[in-house]
Amino acid sequence: MELIFEKSRAGRRAVSLEPLDVPEAPLSTEFCRTAALPLPEVGELDVVRHFTLLSRLNFGVDSHFYPLGSCTMKYNPKVSELVAALPGFAALHPHLSTAKVYEPVCQGALELVFETERMLAEIGGMKAGCLQPMAGAHGELAGVLLIAAYHRDKGNTHKRTILIPDSAHGTNPATAAMAGFEVREIPSTAAGTMDFDKLVEALDDTVAGVMMTCPNTHGLFEPKVHEVAERAHAVDALLYYDGANLNAIVGKCRPGDLGFDVMHFNLHKTFATPHGMGGPGSGAIAVGERLLPYLPGPKVVKGPDGYTLEAIPKSMGRMAAFFGNFLIAVRAYAFLRHYGGDGLASVGENAVLNANYMFARLRGAYQAAFEGNCMHECVLSASRQADKGVHALDIAKALLDRGFHAPTIYFPMTVRECLMIEPTETESKETMDFFCDAMLEIARLVDEDPNALHAAPVTMPVSRLDEVRAAKNLNCACLT
Repeated sequence: MELIFEKSRAGRRAVSLEPLDVPEAPLSTEFCRTAALPLPEVGELDVVRHFTLLSRLNFGVDSHFYPLGSCTMKYNPKVSELVAALPGFAALHPHLSTAKVYEPVCQGALELVFETERMLAEIGGMKAGCLQPMAGAHGELAGVLLIAAYHRDKGNTHKRTILIPDSAHGTNPATAAMAGFEVREIPSTAAGTMDFDKLVEALDDTVAGVMMTCPNTHGLFEPKVHEVAERAHAVDALLYYDGANLNAIVGKCRPGDLGFDVMHFNLHKTFATPHGMGGPGSGAIAVGERLLPYLPGPKVVKGPDGYTLEAIPKSMGRMAAFFGNFLIAVRAYAFLRHYGGDGLASVGENAVLNANYMFARLRGAYQAAFEGNCMHECVLSASRQADKGVHALDIAKALLDRGFHAPTIYFPMTVRECLMIEPTETESKETMDFFCDAMLEIARLVDEDPNALHAAPVTMPVSRLDEVRAAKNLNCACLT
C-alpha cells in the first residue's frame, strides 16, 4: 500500500473554494509561514481511500473476534448508537443540568440518569447508583474514596489498610495507594481462589476494606465470599466489588446480596458500550446502606413536578463534571431496556457457556491453569509450549496471521505463560470453532516447526518488533 505522501502531486487539492466575494484582508508577515506545510497534496478520493484502507488494517469487534480476557470486548449494538445520537441527548449542553432555570429543557436526560442509576443499583443489589466516574479505574477510585469517607466520618483514623488478592487487576492496588491507603496482598491457593485463612490472619482492626473481583481473574467464583464479608464487617471493614467480571453473573447473582458495600460497573464491558479507544468508558458505581450518605453529588431526584438536582449533605464531592460520559450512559440505558431482567440473565448464562465450550476444546492442547469449570473466561497456560521454546507472545502473534485479535497474555501474573480467553455471550459457535481450530493448529506447529512461530506475524503491515530494544533505544527525533 502506498503511503499518502507517495500519492502526493503538486497542486492537487481535496476541495475547491468559491472565489472570495469580499475584499481580501491583508495578513501581517509575522503570521505568515516562510515555507509550505509538509503535508501531502492529494484529491478527496485519495484521502477517502487512504483512510478506508487504513481502517481495514485494524482489529476491532466489528471486524474480528476479539477474545481479550477480563476486558469483555463484546459487540456494540448499533441501535444504542442511534439512541445516543438523538438530538435531545447529543445536542444538550452540559451546563443545562446545573442551572435551575434550564431544568425543564433537560427533563428527559435527567430522567435517563435517574433510571439508569436505579437499574444499576437493582442489578448490583445496592441502594443507589452514580454515573459520574468516567472509567473503570475511576470507578474504583470513587469506591475506595467512599470507604475512606465512611471511616473518616466515624473517626476511624487507624483504618489505613486495604487487603487485595494477588490475582486482582493491577488498578486495584494502584487505586488504593492513590487514595492514601497501605496495600496488603492476599495470596491465592493452588485452586486459584483467595486463601481464606491468610485473609483472616490479615483482617485486624487497621483494615479499612477488602477489594475483590468475583469471579476473580482466574475465571473462578470465590466460594467463601459470604464468609469474607462477615469477617470484614466484624472489624468494621467494607467490601469493594470490582465489576470488571460482572458479565459472568449479571442477572443471576447480585454483589450486594453477597455482602459487598460498594461496586463499580464497566458500562463499556457488561452493557456493551464502546470500549477503549472507541469509547470513552464509564465506571458507574453503586453503594449499599453504609455508604449512601457519602455518594458523589449532586443527585438527580424525582419529585412531583419532575426531576431536579439535590445536594448530598455528607457527599465525598464530585468525581467528574456533570454526569460523567453521559452518552455512554445513554447507550447502556438502551441495552438495559432492551434486555430486561430475563435477558440479562441470559447474557451471563451464555457468556459462561461459551467460555466453558472453548475451555473444553483447548484444554487438551494447552494446560489448564486451574481444574474444574470456569466462569466467563477460560485461563490456560502455554507452559508446555514454552518448554519447547514457543511462548504465549509467539502464540498471540501467530493468531494475528490467522485473522484473530490475540487474547490477553501474561495476565494474571499468577499464571505462567498465561492465555486468558473471553468469548462473551455475543459470539457464535462457528466463530469460536474457527478460533479454537487456529489455536489447535498453532499447538501442532509447536511440535512440527516451532521456528515458524517466532517470525509471526508475517501477514501484517508491521512484523515482529523488538519491544525491549525499542524501549531501551528510544528514537526521540520524532518527538521534536
